[in-house]
Amino acid sequence: MAKGEWKRSGADDLQLSGRSECEVFDDGTNTFFWRAHTLTVLFILTCALVYVTLLEETPQDTAYNTKRGIVASILVFLCFGVTQAKDGPFTRPHPAYWRFWLCVSVVYELFLIFILFQTVHDGRQFMKYIDPKLGVPLPERDYGGNCLIYDPGNPADPFHNIWDKMDGFVPAHFLGWYIKTLMIRDWWMCMIISVMFEFLEYSLEHQLPNFSECWWDHWIMDVLLCNGLGIYCGMKTLGWLSMKPYQWQGLWHIPTYKGKIKRIAFQFTPYSWVKFEWRPASNLRRWLAVLGIIFMFLLAELNTFYLKFVLWMPPEHYLVLLRLVFFVNVGGVAMREIYDFMDDPKFHKKLGQQAWIVATITVTEFLIVVKYDPNTIMLPIPFFVTQCWILGIVLILIWTLWRFFIRDITLRYKETRRRRQEGSSDRDRVPGHADGSNTASSGRSKLNGSMDTVRQRKS
Repeated sequence: MAKGEWKRSGADDLQLSGRSECEVFDDGTNTFFWRAHTLTVLFILTCALVYVTLLEETPQDTAYNTKRGIVASILVFLCFGVTQAKDGPFTRPHPAYWRFWLCVSVVYELFLIFILFQTVHDGRQFMKYIDPKLGVPLPERDYGGNCLIYDPGNPADPFHNIWDKMDGFVPAHFLGWYIKTLMIRDWWMCMIISVMFEFLEYSLEHQLPNFSECWWDHWIMDVLLCNGLGIYCGMKTLGWLSMKPYQWQGLWHIPTYKGKIKRIAFQFTPYSWVKFEWRPASNLRRWLAVLGIIFMFLLAELNTFYLKFVLWMPPEHYLVLLRLVFFVNVGGVAMREIYDFMDDPKFHKKLGQQAWIVATITVTEFLIVVKYDPNTIMLPIPFFVTQCWILGIVLILIWTLWRFFIRDITLRYKETRRRRQEGSSDRDRVPGHADGSNTASSGRSKLNGSMDTVRQRKS
């Protein structure tokens, strides 16, 4: 981009692709912070390997050397990926940041593939190499039980059931849905996913005790308070980001310290903004894409609970938190790539790299759950729950057939019939005009004849 150039991306492209995109001004400053530094990274990496090879004595501990070699291999791969991988759609705070998480995605997928190819016992015991406290079966906490909001049997603290639910997962729910709203950028989709997951918890509480919660915990604390408040704050943030001016200027070109601090803070905001307009009912392709996104979101949410159940990880373990942090960083990029692929398939001819690897990770996690504990997965669902899900699926299929097949055929038939009627009426109208002209001419001739008769009588 030339220095001081306005990048017009909204009004010019809106008519072509229907995208709602903002205008960006960038003065084109390219500082040390934005350069590739491929030779610098290569030099530092080579020096580190030379030091380990020539100056450091290798320990005689096989397990320690194995762990160290695996970590070193991962670090070398990350160095290569951060400097050489292809950039994604995000450039703030730095493209290398998003390249780093892309490489972490590949490493995590390879780890999942390794776990998938182990036996159940070996896979669970392998987790001890990461943390010696793992590999031991842990009981799941039951969130159900006494569901009285006001418990008269406990006069000292009648609201103890509510206070017991106020743990660290309450702010985690709020923060998680705030970030998911920034990823999806649509209020309706967020609310549908939020409500659908509560129905999934109702349906699967016979498999995982963790899903057994009180009714007010499902609909008041989760849907209305935590999830609803997170979605509301996320939509407000989206509104601010859509109205924010995107004018980027080099730090050294800003004269005041206040402006420099503001510029540093805005470095952690998007470079530009694209408003997601999913429009699922516009055509069958977008409708199936939205259904697929909702399905993958729900599957990833379920994997969070089932993975720690089958791998014997307590909910408060740092690996569970690291997985959530991982999906926070890769989910936004994946959603943007999915939207670009769905909204403008002529320009984006293939699915983005981050979206591809995230979908693969989600499926692999589910396969690990199926392999490691098929008995839990195959527990029969209660009959009335099965009836509800069958009814919902049938209604979705009926609406899909009506909206994209029956309705379109009916509209085309009505349009064809209307055009035929208009054509036939036009053909009938042409002879009618001729008869009218003949009638008018004959009327005039009769009138002339009667006038001649009157003149003869007068004469």
